[in-house]
Order: sequence, then structure tokens, then C-alpha cells
Amino acid sequence: MNLLEQKLAKYDDSRIVKEMGIYPYFREIQSEQDTEVVIGGKKVLMFGSNSYLGLTNHPKVKEAAIEATKRYGTGCAGSRFLNGTLDIHVELERRLAEFVDKEDAIIYSTGFQVNLGVVSCLTGRGEYIILDDLDHASIIEGRRLSFSNALKYKHNDMESLEKVLKSCDIDKVKLIVMDGVFSMEGDIANLPVIVDLAKKYNASIMVDEAHGIGVLGRNGRGTCNHFGLTNDVDLIMGTFSKSFASLGGFIAANKTITEYLRHNSRSYIFSASCTPASIGAASAALDIMLNEPERIEHLWKLTNYALTGFRQLGCEIGNTQTPIIPLYIRDNEKTFRITRELMDEGIFVNPVVSPAVSPDDTLIRFSLMATHTMEQLDYAIGKVEKCFKKYNVIPAEMPQAVVSAE
Repeated sequence: MNLLEQKLAKYDDSRIVKEMGIYPYFREIQSEQDTEVVIGGKKVLMFGSNSYLGLTNHPKVKEAAIEATKRYGTGCAGSRFLNGTLDIHVELERRLAEFVDKEDAIIYSTGFQVNLGVVSCLTGRGEYIILDDLDHASIIEGRRLSFSNALKYKHNDMESLEKVLKSCDIDKVKLIVMDGVFSMEGDIANLPVIVDLAKKYNASIMVDEAHGIGVLGRNGRGTCNHFGLTNDVDLIMGTFSKSFASLGGFIAANKTITEYLRHNSRSYIFSASCTPASIGAASAALDIMLNEPERIEHLWKLTNYALTGFRQLGCEIGNTQTPIIPLYIRDNEKTFRITRELMDEGIFVNPVVSPAVSPDDTLIRFSLMATHTMEQLDYAIGKVEKCFKKYNVIPAEMPQAVVSAE
């Protein structure tokens, strides 16, 4: 065993959990991604998906992916910078820019690569990147590649943000980057105050709308639209892997910014471009977003119902305001065990444990899709109640939750 293997052999966290029979990752799904999936030949309800509008199995989205493949083939065999730009890339970029009310947009191969390539190259030595300390890992990785000064503020704490801004040189570029909707906690960035502080301290703003688009704002335009602050935000990022039911991502901004990114963002220049199928699917999903607002309305009906139900059970759900509902367990092993038992009960949820969060902040991430039914949600809440009482996450004597769909 060489030195590298010796070092890596010391990692045994996954082995320990596997030996306990509660390893919850890489569960093989044998069906389409829908409200009900098949795992190990058994049907389970999916409450661990990011497909907020439930479009991954929509006939129009699938047909658009098929038609794009028939016309353009399975891939582009190169980067956008060279031989990989198709007319459908350019058309979707135009539509996305219009959708989020910006001058221009650029499509990247994944949402992760958007943040990696944008955050890493916009600011330079002596300048500042300012992050919420619960920002997504892709934003953190982009910051690590930057030569800028990296500063953090406490999660959604505006006094902490102002303190950080005060410490910066007033004449240097400052880019504040945050999730619009935080992917694990489900809460919304305090964008109105962030905008006020950015103006006060001459800073720019980038909002990651990965979990905001399709959920917040008019026709799902996201957090910036939700607050009516699109014009005050310099860059809007989105991903195709959530509400757009595809794979890829984009950044939208004015043409001065996008022109620079097209010629300097390395994860854009040196990555193969999005496949025709991905572009076709995302474009069809955008059509549905614009033409079927009732999907988002139902998603919010489910969300309000679930938030009420979990609170009535005595679950700790933090400050979530969205279809992302964290069910705090605050114990690593217990989180794994409850995830396993919920799967046995026919409920797929995702565990979030250390080191992703501190051991005292472990949680189960329960997320909703517009295609869930009230009956499915009632069933899931009942199973959560059963498992949480068994493990003393909620008091055993709590009365069964009674919630209203109204």
C-alpha cells in the first residue's frame, strides 16, 4: 500500500455506518424520478427530490429532450467557446435573460460550474468576496479558487454583514454572494436589507437562485423577483437540475459582466457544452413554468400544509419558509437510523449530518414537489410522527397532528 492509499485507508466513517446497517447514500432508483419511485423492487414515496415543480417525468419535457437529440445528436463534442455552441443554446440564453429580467445570460454545463467559474474570476487581488456562512459548497469552491480576500458573515445576520462590509476598503470591489433560498435550511435570504447595505457600502450582489426559481416570484422567477429587487442585484444564478428538470445552469447579468465571463470563466471555457437533450428539456420546463402557474400554487398549498403539520407535531423546523423543510434531529446516529426506518416505512428522505453540518445540527431534509398529493403528504407526516416518537425527537404524548388544507 503506497502513501496515498495509507492516508485514504484511515477514512472509515462510511464503513462504520454500513456495518451498522444504516448507510443512507447511493440508493439505487429503478424508475423515473417522480413522487413515487422504485427502490429494491419496492415503491416508496419520494420526499428527497429537488424537482420542485415535478417536471422530470412531464411528457412535454421528455419529448423536447428526445426531439433535440434527434435533431442535434447526443452531445456537442466541445466547449461553447469553440465548436459547442448550438442555436438552441443561444435561444435559451435569450429566454432565460428575459425570464429573470436581465440583459444577457450564459449557460454552463452544471449549476456547480456556474458558481465555480463566476465566483472565482469576477474579483481579484485586494478585492473582496463576501459570503453567507451557509452558502452552497459550489460558492465556497469558487471562492477558494479566487485570489480575492474572502470574508464571511453569520447566516442571514445583517448586523454581521454590515460589520464585514465596514472592514472592507471602500474603494475596492466587493461582491456579496448568497443563496436566495438556502438549500438545507429552507429559509430565504434577507435580500431587502442586503440590497440596502450593498448600496451603502458600494458593493455588488450575486444571488444563487438554484432553489428559488420555480418556487418564489411571479411564475417562479425566484427570490429577486419575489422581493421586487431584480434591478438591484447584479448577477442571478440558476440551475437546470431542480425546477427545470434537466442538467445545466446559467448566470444572468448585464452584457458588460457576461462578456467578461465568456472570455475569462474557466469552467465555462474549458467544459463541454450542455447536451441538446438538456437544453430541450430545460426550454420545455420554462414553457410550463410560464403557462401553468397552478403548479406553483399547489406547491405552496402543500408547503403551508406541511409546515403547519410538522409544527403541530412538535418538530423543530427552524426558520424555513419554503418547500424545503429541515426536520432537526441533532444527533448523527439517530439521524441515520430514522432515515433507514422511514425508508422501511416507504418514505425517502435525505439525512444531513456532520461534517456537512455540526453534530448538533443534524437534520432530515424533507422536500416537496408540486405533483405530490395531499394523501401522500398525510401518509408521510404520519410516518415521520411514528419514527420521531420512537426516537424521542418529539414527545410521545403529543396529540396526533390535525392540519387543514385551507
